[in-house]
Amino acid sequence: MADFYDEENDLIIEDVAEEEKDSDSEKQSEDKDNEYEDVCFVCRRPESKAGKMFKLPNNICVCDDCMHKTMESVSQFDYQGMLNDPAFKKDMDQIMKGGFPNIRFVNMSDLQGSGGIPNKQKLKKKKKAEDTKPVLNIKDIPAPHKIKASLDEYVVGQEHAKKVISVAVYNHYKRVATGTMDEIEIEKSNMLMIGPTGSGKTYLVKTLARLLDVPLAIADATSLTEAGYIGDDIESVVSKLLAAADNDVEKAERGIIFIDEIDKIAKKKNTNSRDVSGESVQQGMLKLLEGAEVEVPVGANSKNAMVPLATVNTKNILFICGGAFPDLEDIIKERLTKTASIGFNAMLKDAFDKEKNILSKVTVEDLRKFGMIPEFLGRLPIIYTLEGLTKEMMVKILKEPKNAILKQYQKLLELDEVKLEFNDEALEAIAEKAMEKDTGARALRSIIEEFMLDIMYEIPKDDNIGSVTITREYIMGIGGPVVDIRSNQNASKKEAETKE
Repeated sequence: MADFYDEENDLIIEDVAEEEKDSDSEKQSEDKDNEYEDVCFVCRRPESKAGKMFKLPNNICVCDDCMHKTMESVSQFDYQGMLNDPAFKKDMDQIMKGGFPNIRFVNMSDLQGSGGIPNKQKLKKKKKAEDTKPVLNIKDIPAPHKIKASLDEYVVGQEHAKKVISVAVYNHYKRVATGTMDEIEIEKSNMLMIGPTGSGKTYLVKTLARLLDVPLAIADATSLTEAGYIGDDIESVVSKLLAAADNDVEKAERGIIFIDEIDKIAKKKNTNSRDVSGESVQQGMLKLLEGAEVEVPVGANSKNAMVPLATVNTKNILFICGGAFPDLEDIIKERLTKTASIGFNAMLKDAFDKEKNILSKVTVEDLRKFGMIPEFLGRLPIIYTLEGLTKEMMVKILKEPKNAILKQYQKLLELDEVKLEFNDEALEAIAEKAMEKDTGARALRSIIEEFMLDIMYEIPKDDNIGSVTITREYIMGIGGPVVDIRSNQNASKKEAETKE
């Protein structure tokens, strides 16, 4: 009896262990499924807003409000009277026997695919207060000089701009990490970056995003319009940040948004039509820049009935706006030359025509004349400019950064076991051609692509080519590159060895 009892106990213990294993695996799968909130199939509100959901077949969830509305609308019909109607009974009998001819009912699972709403349009659940850790630690934030040193490896020149952006980002994340210091709330340091085309505005922010482990969204102001018009809604810039943070609202609320081409939303001059993509956009962005709770569409560019909405607080989101402001130089020159138009203090109209960095003299008044409204400029306290590129800076851009254009081509030819070299005179010639195009660093790529085409085409034909040297004559179109054959290289190496 005892033996039987022991064996039975062993069996029971084994069964319990197996049940525990099964329950653990079920819990893990449930945790993965529960990473995202359920969204109502009818009103598209998440569970955190709508309350507990009714689970229907095919992973469809309906909130309490929508379910009550449905039941109320259904209860308006007199089903008891309808069931007693002989004509209805006859129709039901026919359906039960033969079904509906030539009619196929829709299967909801076919419409839903895997069921429910795709994860890209679902919100991640907020963690419980017990498990939450500090969002940022002050010790983990790199100091301004370290941020600038990292930017120096990729961006040539623009010392003032790199210093400003390093300090602003450092102060911003100190503010996010601490919240308040001695009951003093630190204001947000949004930035406005002004610089000629090709001076490195977008590249500076992209490099910064690589260095900082925070979600970053790069939006374009050209497609933004007032709500209700064709184009992207203003909230879509925050929607992009939410997507970059994997729909985690808490993570998105400490990210960076870079809005490029901000000069394209300036007020349109001499127009009587409604300015839906200019002044209206600036007015709509005021609450975003200052910090407010914004209803943001999840996984879409505009709000509509089929898209769930998330509430994002923009108080801790750093906004960096950038633009070329093409006609701003004329406004600055006009202000500078108007100090005295007649007499001894009068200045010539062309006094500032030869000045390269005229944008560095910009004031808020100049930006107002350009078409930016004062409320918008007031929410961008840090305004700084990038220098126009000089010939010397162009040469440095070609060879000094970590991913310089020349290094990219040298790597490409290394794969064909060919060494690519550039004379200093050749680099100067490329820079001179780029300065003529007046499109900044973007011109360098197009010039190099042009003269490297024949070299990249011809080199794979001949395995004997060992190295190619680009000369000034080749770039100017009055000569060719210097090509060394491998046999010549080997002979010269042997001569050097014998001499030694």
